[in-house]
Amino acid sequence: MILHYGIIHMIFGDFGKGGPIVREGSAKVACVVDAKNILGEVPVWDVAEQALYWVDIEGKLLQRLTPATGAVERWTMPERIACFTLRERGGLIVAFASGIAFHDLATGTTDWIARPDPVTTNRFNEGKCDRKGRFWAGTMDDRLADHSGSLYRVDPDRSVTKVLGGIGISNSIVWSLDDRAFYFADTLDGVIDRFDYDAAAGTIANRRRIVDLGGTGISPDGSTIDTEGYLWNAQWDGWRVARYAPGDLGPVARAGARPAPGGRPLRPRRRHRRGAGAALRRLS
Repeated sequence: MILHYGIIHMIFGDFGKGGPIVREGSAKVACVVDAKNILGEVPVWDVAEQALYWVDIEGKLLQRLTPATGAVERWTMPERIACFTLRERGGLIVAFASGIAFHDLATGTTDWIARPDPVTTNRFNEGKCDRKGRFWAGTMDDRLADHSGSLYRVDPDRSVTKVLGGIGISNSIVWSLDDRAFYFADTLDGVIDRFDYDAAAGTIANRRRIVDLGGTGISPDGSTIDTEGYLWNAQWDGWRVARYAPGDLGPVARAGARPAPGGRPLRPRRRHRRGAGAALRRLS
């Protein structure tokens, strides 16, 4: 199901071994779509449309909720859809299970860019667009066993670059507000790492561990950054969302905050779709 703002289980604390061990809280939750997805993932809020998109990976579905009307639309994809972002020109750039492509929802056509991962037992899992319009997407071992996955970057000229290897399950692709840090999780290992990020070049360096949930039975999944620079991470098998302070260490996060706006959704000062920057508009 899709939850309108609110979190079943919230954890507040600092980065560190074993994750945040500070205090817990609860918030009111309401089911707004009883989607009955097999594996619902990747919520993307479209500011221009005032609509929420998300996928059902195993169901091969892209879905859109328009909160103002309650309408839910669904599109069946040509194969499992792992992640996507919206393009200013219309349509999507998508990481399907086997590769990366443009997809037009109006016509149903798919224009393949690349199938960069040579490992047949891998599939794409997590992806996002950076503020320069580059699409980042990572793969995972579909058997949940090996570190055979990789992280790739798609540039406006359609070139695809392997950025990182040796990954179990790619997750938590997100950037700090000042674009100086890149956060990435390997769900198979139960860790979140921080890299220095060069926004101009689209490169990462100086990897260090900031969250280690190994041995807890809880694994980091997708993340976002809020307007205060805190990292919110959904945690698989933990039934919770954790909010971490900016930087390698930081003050205890204040209780009561939430990762997404409640009530009336944010509206843009100018027409803009989250995740589709100026550089992405040049993709053709």
